[in-house]
Amino acid sequence: MQFREMRETIKIEIDNLIFDCRTDGDRDNELVIFLHGWPETSSMWKKLMSRISKNGFYCIAPNLRGYSKGACPDGVEYYSLDKLADDVLGIFTFFNKSKFHLVGHDWGALIGWKLVHDNPEKILSWTAISVPHPQAFGKAMVTDEEQIKMSQYVKNFQLPELPEKQIEKDDFKLLRKLWKNSNSDEIEDYLQVFRNPKQLTATLNYYRSNYDLLRKASKEEILGDIHVPSLFIWGNKDLAIGSYSVNQSHQYMKNDYEFLELDSGHWLIQTNYQELEKAIGNHIIKNKNDIRLRPS
Repeated sequence: MQFREMRETIKIEIDNLIFDCRTDGDRDNELVIFLHGWPETSSMWKKLMSRISKNGFYCIAPNLRGYSKGACPDGVEYYSLDKLADDVLGIFTFFNKSKFHLVGHDWGALIGWKLVHDNPEKILSWTAISVPHPQAFGKAMVTDEEQIKMSQYVKNFQLPELPEKQIEKDDFKLLRKLWKNSNSDEIEDYLQVFRNPKQLTATLNYYRSNYDLLRKASKEEILGDIHVPSLFIWGNKDLAIGSYSVNQSHQYMKNDYEFLELDSGHWLIQTNYQELEKAIGNHIIKNKNDIRLRPS
């Protein structure tokens, strides 16, 4: 059978929202979906997608709700974790596959945790990067002094309009500091989103719509145990995610579980690419649906 490798950006419509999705590989192969975080786009995954697809996978990385210009509804209520997870499930359904692998960083990780918890029968493997289980992270936001300080920016984002003005100031100086390890093509791709005022507000609505939900974790269960093979990768110099929530996160893992701690910060796909490629690639291949293709 001839291998049909293809890289393209396709548009997928779900409930009148149109998502821009980067793809890489042969569409007949097993599906891997990559979820970006803030403040990035699917561009962050291009190099890893190219590598993973060569191992016999079809890779999809959507620009998530708000980041896709055609999927940018007005209103904080349209950016709840439920709706964000449903978008990804809709993208999966579009490809008419029975199961898929999932990889998420930052907000993509939070969305992924929700998706994996609610749909374990559809997930072959799960890789979370930087952000631990929402129950642990949400509890830490309220009870752990280190995390409270780290999450002050999330509290600041609850204000209307002012965060947008601060982010836009001096040609996005604040974001450019966060992007210091990204290449120029990635940065330009990110700026295409954040220069659009409507989309900038939409990306901040992730924080505004889910702030109260995360904080509820200090008093009640917002998400339960995870029953799929999982890999969690965290940098111990992460300025946004402290060790308390990471350590608390492990208790929710009830299937095969690997934890990889790196001596690095938050932007691991840029700063620790080789380590991530190896760990994620091995995890996905190990849990490949077609056992005939697994390494001996």
